[in-house]
Amino acid sequence: MSKLKKALEAGKFVVTTEIGPPKGVSVEGILGELECVKGKVDAVNVTDQQSAVMRLGSVATSKVLNDNGYEAICQVTCRDRNRIALQSDILSAYLLGIRNILTMTGDHPLLGDHPQAKAVYDLDSIGLLHAVKEMSLGQDLSGNKLDTVPDLFVGSVVNPGAEPLEPEIIKMEKKVNEGAIFFQTQAIFDPVIFETFMKEIKHLRKRVKILGGIVPLRSAKMARYMNANIPGVVIPDAIIEKMENSKDVEKTAVDIAADIAVSIKDICDGVHFMPIKANHLVAKIIDKIGF
Repeated sequence: MSKLKKALEAGKFVVTTEIGPPKGVSVEGILGELECVKGKVDAVNVTDQQSAVMRLGSVATSKVLNDNGYEAICQVTCRDRNRIALQSDILSAYLLGIRNILTMTGDHPLLGDHPQAKAVYDLDSIGLLHAVKEMSLGQDLSGNKLDTVPDLFVGSVVNPGAEPLEPEIIKMEKKVNEGAIFFQTQAIFDPVIFETFMKEIKHLRKRVKILGGIVPLRSAKMARYMNANIPGVVIPDAIIEKMENSKDVEKTAVDIAADIAVSIKDICDGVHFMPIKANHLVAKIIDKIGF
C-alpha cells in the first residue's frame, strides 16, 4: 500500500519534494542531493523527462529511490508514448513496487533538448487517468482482462492561479471523476489567490487531497522570469523586492517559502516543494517550519 496514501488518509499534513533523474545512469548525484531531506519528507516526486529534456526514466529512478528508503511518486507524462506504452509502463512501475503515480500531459518537445522529436499525445492527462482507472477495474483501455489488478495511489496537477479559473476547475473535476485522488498545485506565492481557489473547489474536498506547490526562489531574476513565463504564477512585487535587497539570498528564500507554507497549512493537506536542484533549501525550510 502507498505510504503517502496512508499518511494522507490518517490526516497527516504531508511534505513532499521533487528530484529530476540524471542525464545518464549515475544516480549518486540525486541520492546525494536528497540525503538532507531523508526522514523529513513523506515522498519524493520523480519527474518524467521534465521540460521535454531527455533523462533517465522516471520508473527506473523511482525504483532506485524506493530501494534507498524514500517513497517515490512516479510522474508519467503523455508526450512521448502512446496508450499501449503508457499502460505498459504503469504496470511495470507497479511490478517494481511503485505505488504512487502522478499523471501529466507533458511539455511539447519544442521546449526541450530534442526539438526535432515527434510529440505523441495519444492521451492527455485525463485520458491517462481513465486508463489507470480501467486497470484498477482489471482491464486495459480496450477492455482486455488483466491477470493482476494494480492498486495505485493516483494524482495529478492543478493551477490555482489560472486565469480564468473556471476552465481549470472544470478540468480538475474531470480528473477527479477519472480517479485522481491527490493534487499537487502550481507554485503558490500569493496565499490569497490560493485561498480563493480552495473556496472554489470546496465541493471536491471530500474526494481529494491538495498539496500546495512551493518553489524556493534562487534570485530576483528567477522570480521575474517565472512571472513572465509561467502561466498562473503570480509573484508579488514585495517578494521580488525582498530577494533583490537581500544580503543573504538563501536565507531570504527560506524565509519566504516558510511563510507561504505556514500561511496555507490550515486550508490544504500538505505542501509539495519544487526546488529545482536545491533540496538543501527544502531541508532548511522544513527545519524552520517544523512540520
